[in-house]
Amino acid sequence: MTAPHTNNTAVDSLLRAFWSSETAVLVTFAVIVGLGTGTGTVIFIRMIALFTSLFQAPSHLLPMLGGAYVILMPAIGGLFVGPLVYFVAPEAKGHGVPEVLTAIATKRGHIRPVVVLAKALGSAVTIGSGGSVGREGPIVQIGSALGSTIGQLFKLPERRIVNLVASGAAAGIAATFNTPIAGVMFALEVILADFGIQTFSTIVISAITASIVSRAVLGDYPAFVVPAYTLRSYWELILYLGLGLVAGLAAFAFMKLLHLLEDGFDAWRIPPYLKPAVGGLFLGLLGYLVPDILGIGFGTIHAALTGQTALVLLCLLIFAKILATSLTLGSGASGGVFAPALFIGAMVGGAYGHVAGLVLPGITAPSGAYAMVGMAAVFAGAARAPITAILILFEMTQDYRIILPLMFATVVSTILAQWFEPESIYTFKLKRRGLDVRAKKDENLMRAILVEEAMTPSNRFTSVRPETPLTDLPRLFQVTGHHGIMVLDANDELFGIVTLTDLERAMETNRMSGTVKDICITRVLTAFPDETLDEALRHFGALDVGRVPVVDRHNPRKLVGVLRRSDVVRAYSHGLVDRHYREQHLERLRLETETGAELVEICLRLTDPAAHRQLKDLVLPEDCVVVSIRRAHRLVIPRGHTELLPGDCIIVLAKDESLHQLHAAFQGLGAGGSESAVEG
Repeated sequence: MTAPHTNNTAVDSLLRAFWSSETAVLVTFAVIVGLGTGTGTVIFIRMIALFTSLFQAPSHLLPMLGGAYVILMPAIGGLFVGPLVYFVAPEAKGHGVPEVLTAIATKRGHIRPVVVLAKALGSAVTIGSGGSVGREGPIVQIGSALGSTIGQLFKLPERRIVNLVASGAAAGIAATFNTPIAGVMFALEVILADFGIQTFSTIVISAITASIVSRAVLGDYPAFVVPAYTLRSYWELILYLGLGLVAGLAAFAFMKLLHLLEDGFDAWRIPPYLKPAVGGLFLGLLGYLVPDILGIGFGTIHAALTGQTALVLLCLLIFAKILATSLTLGSGASGGVFAPALFIGAMVGGAYGHVAGLVLPGITAPSGAYAMVGMAAVFAGAARAPITAILILFEMTQDYRIILPLMFATVVSTILAQWFEPESIYTFKLKRRGLDVRAKKDENLMRAILVEEAMTPSNRFTSVRPETPLTDLPRLFQVTGHHGIMVLDANDELFGIVTLTDLERAMETNRMSGTVKDICITRVLTAFPDETLDEALRHFGALDVGRVPVVDRHNPRKLVGVLRRSDVVRAYSHGLVDRHYREQHLERLRLETETGAELVEICLRLTDPAAHRQLKDLVLPEDCVVVSIRRAHRLVIPRGHTELLPGDCIIVLAKDESLHQLHAAFQGLGAGGSESAVEG
């Protein structure tokens, strides 16, 4: 950071003193980001109200259209949003948060200023025309873009720009929902995945400042006014456990359908700028049948929280809202998933509460209590942000009495949803593009290495038969240097394992006249080749063994290798090297992204010329970079000697003019039509 220069000595002294204090600089910028985001939130909410009235006006002016206008309204909005996103700011497509995470991971936190205008206008039109999205995603992206712009303008270092990006995200959540604490936790838990004290202060200041602006203009009151719900009995926690499980399933279904429709619309060969209109038409048809799913839906949420919605309608709205939001965002419109997740959760919880009240009327709270808990549980399951979910419900309702079931169901939902799908609704598609935004923050190398990659193959490991005399063992242990030897039967299947300790015990008890069968261990704990080292290490920890037989999953007696401690240490060392290479790749990815290159995904078939060849043997364009290789459910770091296999999806960074040569190298001259562009 360089202090600007003026002709006034006193002013220069003050400026130098200001710029020499990093705390003063960051606090000042945090306040500016908070003020800007709070003001932007107010303007954005006013824009939504304006476009809502504009889109609803024809229904009053032209009553002869009747319900048909509801069908056309989202499509008309899509006709405006599609070209805006496609031609002005592609980053404004979708629900905003993934784009912020991408900017942090690949662009040093740099977000183009034009994104603020495009995101605000596109999202306001989408919501005003009935799009089934929330307003918090756009505000997060707008606040983050403001923080990034300020950081770039004053040439701050990368870590400070990223901090201002997160501060803008926190300010957006704080101002939108009047929830400053939840805004701070959202930035720490979702955007940064970092709870360090250095990032905490500026984020808090931005959130508080944005909340003050929002409250001064929009008023200081909770987003939802609900009755005083309490826990009727501690036995009721069992019911909330069940609600957590149901909410986790609902969150998983929401994520899957959203990404399924995103993939479907991406693969549909029509002009991309027309896709939001097509999605809007389908949404309009659905909204004609179920009007409550159009728009943000806070009124419908409030009805569920106060127990005013019938069970049948609640069940219908669960599925209709999931489909409506997936259609809106999957087709390329602009908006957030925060509010839809709260909507779905309220319907899930309300329906669950109705059923619980019918089955156990004496011990259950009203359905509205379950709706309130369901809101937090579904959002936490989708976003993997349980702390944010708990705090935002507490702040939105200002009711602490339901906190125990709220915490319980939220954690259960998060665990279940993560068991079904490790990635969140924000990171799922990024991971498929080969971008792991959490790689530097939460990385267990042992989870990235399979046992088959680290083990010693069975043909390179000494074995004995059960009938081998014990007198032969001392020489074998001495020659091989092993402390354990596999015992195979006549069919070369695993019989057991004999260790040096077993031999020493036999020598001490004068049993050397026997055979290996007499002293070997036959009940052996084994590992499978497709397990990760993290799972296999639990075998070492449980029994303090130095080696684990690796067997075929379909035939537990067929030995395929041996995993030793030395194998694990060697694999971990290689993993550290691979991580170093991956970080280098990420740095290069950032540089190439800023120069206008694009990520291309090429999936190899058995008949492609690159199949079963090493990367170094391919003639690739000079301006392309092989970023990663997705093989089954894991990523492979590409090196010159890496052999490409059928089914591999290679992610390459390349310029448009090199795409034909690139596909020719991997798939032959006729393969140019199978390319799949991936956003950077």
